[in-house]
Amino acid sequence: MTTDYDVIVVGGGGSGLAAAYAAVEEGARVLIVDAGDRLGGSTNLSGGHVYAAGTSVQRAAGVEGDKPEDAFNYVMMLNQYRLEPAVVRRLCEDAPAAVEWLIGLGVQFPVDQLYAAGVDGNLRGHVPVGAGAAIVAALEGAIGGRADVALRTRVRELLIEEGRVCGIRADGVTLRAAAVVVTTGGFGANPELLARHYPDAAMHGDWTWYIGMPHSQGDHLELGAAAGADVTGHNRGLLLATPGFRKELEVYLPSWLVYVNRDGRRFVDETMEYNIMAGVIREQTGGECFAIFDESARAAAQPDPDTMELVRAGRATTSWLPEALAEFAQTKKLMTAPTLEALARLTGIRWPALQTTVETYNGFCEEGVDAAFGKQSADWKPILTGPFYAARMRPAIVCFTSTGLRIDAEARVHDKADLPIPGLFAAGESAGGVLGDRIFGGGSSMSNVLVYGRIAGRNAARARMVNAL
Repeated sequence: MTTDYDVIVVGGGGSGLAAAYAAVEEGARVLIVDAGDRLGGSTNLSGGHVYAAGTSVQRAAGVEGDKPEDAFNYVMMLNQYRLEPAVVRRLCEDAPAAVEWLIGLGVQFPVDQLYAAGVDGNLRGHVPVGAGAAIVAALEGAIGGRADVALRTRVRELLIEEGRVCGIRADGVTLRAAAVVVTTGGFGANPELLARHYPDAAMHGDWTWYIGMPHSQGDHLELGAAAGADVTGHNRGLLLATPGFRKELEVYLPSWLVYVNRDGRRFVDETMEYNIMAGVIREQTGGECFAIFDESARAAAQPDPDTMELVRAGRATTSWLPEALAEFAQTKKLMTAPTLEALARLTGIRWPALQTTVETYNGFCEEGVDAAFGKQSADWKPILTGPFYAARMRPAIVCFTSTGLRIDAEARVHDKADLPIPGLFAAGESAGGVLGDRIFGGGSSMSNVLVYGRIAGRNAARARMVNAL
């Protein structure tokens, strides 16, 4: 078959760049097509953290014996085995090699920045100097002029002949290739697809907003459907809890807040990791909760130190300052009442239980021990002095979506008969079955981007030498 390229990568974000570079390393002629004005996509906006077990960075930090198998068991257990085991196993097995690959391209992962990503306590979160933009720059630099790039071009159609994907059509132009890799990202910027495939995010209406690129419109679902691809990962992704004060990213909320549900009860350690918190709040009545505090807490309000570091670095904002909270109370974004009982009536929280909850919590503050949920806080704030405040909390900030084309451990897209579609590969947010309802730690998204981007690019390049993989 005569081709214009060996591999066409549709989408030039992190997974697209990883795929393109892996294909170039195999000697393939590569074209990257992206709808944006520049390459990098949402990876440019990310922290770029990579989740991996068994890396040289860990060993340099004195972490010995951590293995991909350990990471696999943790990820599957956290997600109650509702993921594709072979796909997750390959993710965990190849993640350390992806870190070393980036190090070889000049990306630095300082040993003293290694952190426990998620809730398992293991130091698997690798923080790159320069965040996600540094990963993009390294991949772009490595590709250099060895791949053609078409920007501001949206691919609406795959070229399919005799059941095989063999190119694309875009802007009235048909280009042929031995294989196509779909890495168009997710659909966080598409309200219609959010309602269809991520109802837990869409249910919050105007509160819901997406932190990624506006080009994340779910093109992978349309392209895959035309090729008969199966879709998996319904209603999965990463949400962050928000008080809805404004549409600005606030990843970490203050530890002194007290969360109660409509029944008036606490239900969680309020310092729980963000990757878990959204799911816990979602399970409460109405998919929401309330953050309760008093006037003394408002007047002395400060975010946690980690948040302030992000604010100073320009990577986050904070609403948890006295003047801002007073403004939100005035504009009714923050509910307030002179007594706790009046606050309960205003919010619809069951009063007798709320009274007991607050009295119990105040006792914990006095003792410095949370006997109910074990919260460790250096900033205990009892709820004593009116007026009293309640911020409605909803898991409504969309970080990424995980409904995507079903792939196997070789990044081959499968059809509804669970057979690989010749010539079609997918990676990153476009691939389903990799990430689940419980995100397993900081860097899980980037691990997926890098690992399956590399696998897809490498296998797509090799497809030029055979009829099908």
